[in-house]
Amino acid sequence: MKFGDIVVAIFIIAIILMIIIPVPKGALDILLTLNISFALLILLIAMYAEEVLQFSVFPSLLLITTLYRLSLNISTTRYILTDGDAGSVIETFGNFVIKGNPIVGFIIFLIIVIIQFIVITKGAERVAEVAARFTLDAMPGKQMAIDADLNSGLITEEEAKKRRSEIQKEADFYGAMDGASKFVKGDAIASIIITIINICAGFVIGILTKNLTFVEALHKYTLLTVGDGLVSQIPALIISTATGIVVTRAASESNLGQDVVKQLFNNHPKIMYIIGSVLSLLGIVTPLPFLPYIFLAGIFFYLGYNMQINIKKSVEEEKEIAEEVEVEEVKKTENVMSLLKVDDIELEFGYAIIPLADVNQGGDLLDRIVLIRRQIALELGMIVPMVRLRDNIQLNPNEYVIKIKGVEVAKGELLFDHYLAMNPGTAQGELTGIDTIEPAFGLPAKWITEDEREKAEILGYTVVDPPSIIATHLTEIIRRYAHELLDRQAVKVLIDNIKEEYPALVEELIPNVLSIGDIQKVFANLLKEQISIRNMVSILEALADYGVVTRDPDLLTEYVRQRLSRYITKKYVQDNKIKVITLDGELEQLIMDSINKSETGSYLALEPVKVQKILQSLSKNIEKVTSIGEQPIILTAPIVRIYFKRLTEQLVKDLVVLSYNEIEPTVEVQSLGMVTL
Repeated sequence: MKFGDIVVAIFIIAIILMIIIPVPKGALDILLTLNISFALLILLIAMYAEEVLQFSVFPSLLLITTLYRLSLNISTTRYILTDGDAGSVIETFGNFVIKGNPIVGFIIFLIIVIIQFIVITKGAERVAEVAARFTLDAMPGKQMAIDADLNSGLITEEEAKKRRSEIQKEADFYGAMDGASKFVKGDAIASIIITIINICAGFVIGILTKNLTFVEALHKYTLLTVGDGLVSQIPALIISTATGIVVTRAASESNLGQDVVKQLFNNHPKIMYIIGSVLSLLGIVTPLPFLPYIFLAGIFFYLGYNMQINIKKSVEEEKEIAEEVEVEEVKKTENVMSLLKVDDIELEFGYAIIPLADVNQGGDLLDRIVLIRRQIALELGMIVPMVRLRDNIQLNPNEYVIKIKGVEVAKGELLFDHYLAMNPGTAQGELTGIDTIEPAFGLPAKWITEDEREKAEILGYTVVDPPSIIATHLTEIIRRYAHELLDRQAVKVLIDNIKEEYPALVEELIPNVLSIGDIQKVFANLLKEQISIRNMVSILEALADYGVVTRDPDLLTEYVRQRLSRYITKKYVQDNKIKVITLDGELEQLIMDSINKSETGSYLALEPVKVQKILQSLSKNIEKVTSIGEQPIILTAPIVRIYFKRLTEQLVKDLVVLSYNEIEPTVEVQSLGMVTL
């Protein structure tokens, strides 16, 4: 094996030299025998290969074997025409196989060539052509399927690369087979031409130079030529059969022999009984020979009975094995460890919702989750952990529950064969339906039937189907809890991705200035207020600049937000104007005076009475702003922003609080109210 590549190279060169240099007759007999042996080897490998890529060198072997046979044909032709003798192998084929009758041998030779050329080679060529076309057409879909599995976390990057490589190799193989099948076709044509040339030329040479009679020349050279043709065409027929086997093999988990036995004689006892009955009927009722038909009928009855016993036995064995495995799995100590793992995101649903998640039943929930992961990556710049889907018989059939870190955070209930209609504020008219609350945003809505759907859309209602309700609800939950879902490991993956293009930035920041944990806290602060961390380079640069000054994650978050002022302005400002609620100067001063710093960070210490007054004033201003259809936005001094934001979370969780440094200088600020003591 060490020098195998050298041996192959020498063998191919020797094949070419055989066309020019005469080969001794003794060596020619060995080479002809080797041709048959090599053809049998290729046939058996083709039968026992479980998939085509296990025999990917086959197209090249077709070229080599075809060239080898043609070189042997040239060598044998040389001896037939010059000496009237081409060695013992060809003589044996001429005398023993065709019993010395050149006419019978010639007919057998023609039949073999016709079978090979018209039946096997023609079919294999067509199958290879169609397989190559279909494989190339299917490549984009297969690539998209790999990307979807990779994005959903079902496979790793290494597995994705391996599968892409296999797809490319499979396409290359079928493309090569499409062309290589032409070698077999050309070989069959060349054999016919060589045979005709040998007979005609041998006949002329025998009469003119060997002084043979017409009958002697015709008999001798036809016998030798047909023997030579059979010696070369039998291996050619074997390799053509191997070609057909390779290109017609579909996806399987075993070799051809096992597939044939398993699929024909393993799973369908009723079919065996039917065939046995038909054969018995033909043997008894018709004038056909009685014994052969009854004998074969008995064989099929036996096969059917044996199949029935084996199927029953295998079902019982599988059941016993499954029970034993289940018991052993429960007994294993390490299985307790799997129970300790808490999934980041879980979606549990009742049994009636299972079809939405089952691809075999037309469900597209898995595809929607892939799209959610991509959407969150674009919006917030984070990698959403894998969403675990589970059915829960303890839930109501149409109910679903969303869990974060193992704790239920939201739930909803669907009404199948209905659509959810919501009024975006501009719809006019009433609908007939069941009143409900939209689970993602808590808006009033109605369940309507298919008949009401078109009417609702005409009236201006927003109409969604049950899968969209779950997908929207899940998306909002992921947005709301993004700061909890982004752990240190996910942050490390994001930073490693940036490090490939900006190694100097990452090496300067980590671990000399900040740790992964410090950066994770800053990211969590940003995500908690729905600020995207996708612009990772700007964020890390800000942390590198200010991390040497302070390691307080709250202060670092404010510095990062100021660095992202263009993004924040774009997010909340329209038409270069922003309408805000401001804070009274005395209130801002009070907050700044009430900030206490400790080793673990800073916090706001205000008297409860003053906190209540601030929240009451804030509530009035929010009501005033929302009554005129504007989004309430609070604008404060930079040092006050983070503390006032935390103060307002008691009243309004998703209230937008910005600082002056986060708004671009060109933006026109209009105050709609002021929070006072």
